[in-house]
Amino acid sequence: MTEHRLSARTDFGRRRMEQNRVVVTGLGTVNAIARSVPEFSQALQAGRCGIGPVTVFDTAEFRTRTGGEIRHFDPRGMIPRPLSLKRMSRADCMAMAATVEALTDAGLFAAPDPLRGEMGVVIGGGAGGMLECEEVYRDYLLGAGRGLAYSRFASFCCASSADRIASQLGLMGPKTTIMTACSSGATAIGYARDLVRTNRTPVVICGGTEPLCRLTYAAFNALQAVDPEHCRPFDKNRQGLSLGEGSGIMILEALSHARQRGARIYGEILGYGVSCDANHMTAPDPEGSGAALAMQRALEDAGVAAEAVDYINAHGTATPANDLMETKGIKSVFGRRAYHIPVSSTKSMIGHTLGAAGAIEGVAALLAIHHRFIPPTIHHRTPDPQCDLDFVTEGVRASDLKIVLSNSFAFGGNNTAVVFGKFTDAGVSHA
Repeated sequence: MTEHRLSARTDFGRRRMEQNRVVVTGLGTVNAIARSVPEFSQALQAGRCGIGPVTVFDTAEFRTRTGGEIRHFDPRGMIPRPLSLKRMSRADCMAMAATVEALTDAGLFAAPDPLRGEMGVVIGGGAGGMLECEEVYRDYLLGAGRGLAYSRFASFCCASSADRIASQLGLMGPKTTIMTACSSGATAIGYARDLVRTNRTPVVICGGTEPLCRLTYAAFNALQAVDPEHCRPFDKNRQGLSLGEGSGIMILEALSHARQRGARIYGEILGYGVSCDANHMTAPDPEGSGAALAMQRALEDAGVAAEAVDYINAHGTATPANDLMETKGIKSVFGRRAYHIPVSSTKSMIGHTLGAAGAIEGVAALLAIHHRFIPPTIHHRTPDPQCDLDFVTEGVRASDLKIVLSNSFAFGGNNTAVVFGKFTDAGVSHA
């Protein structure tokens, strides 16, 4: 009798532990170097550059004319019927394409009816349907005001992408749009993890989406924060970022639910941390104190010691202030060990995708764990004495990663750091 009670108690404890663990069972992305997750993994390992001339709008009047554009993007080729493309923006289409891939990858496309009633959607973003609305406004200025179809504004709001995913797939769980500027995608992952961990829903589609558009392009040009050629993160001669576009989506799932259906697991969301610089509208805290606080909170939330981190996927925008701030923040958190942790910026390949950046970089972090590699920082030529960490500038590096920290730091000091872990039955304490 006593043995039976102990067995039942142990089984209950195991189930409870599994309910508190959140794993990733599906990935999807479209970006400047890939139209799918397998292609993204190959491109990251090859150090492929997707930064080139922007063609989605005229850049003749701008300081720079390059960006991480998705060339020849064909939504219908990636989004199957009967899903509709009607009145969907470029941002909506990128998010839907990545979502279809992620759900298919997870074996949940299409999800069974009971699960659709619970499945959540959390999408980060920024510009939303701005690209399409710019064209409507142009037509208005050219005198077509009375003949305009105002339904063309249907996808203007950033919330449109989450709305389209939920409505077209019939998902009735929690639905949220996150807007924390350049950390939106990472914040969306953190919030989605909380929804699963607190049993609000067993499965969440989460990530971010961001299009190139004239308004964003003009703003960063006005700030003189862009490189005329391609960005060079952490390089002494860096001149600024390269804007990009894309979407990154992942399927977060309660471990118990994933086990029950025999799902393949890419890795685990161990924790995340958020902070605010409380410093300036656009400039980061120069000492990186807010960034350090987000990293520290992420590690504490994950129950991971600083010594356990194997790789940092940096925010790494290639602006002089951001790269120096992030380097200082990493040193503040990791001390002397900071010099022995590989750090790289995938923005060197795809550009800064703003609201989608943290999500796409999260996909990259999980691929790095799953396929045992560290993506390089490309275009780095001249070391900066002040940015003196191991930035993986020699090309892809083989590594059996167990713990990866991914940083996303945004305008307004909106900082988010996410800790991803290699999945083991025992969990992080035994990793």
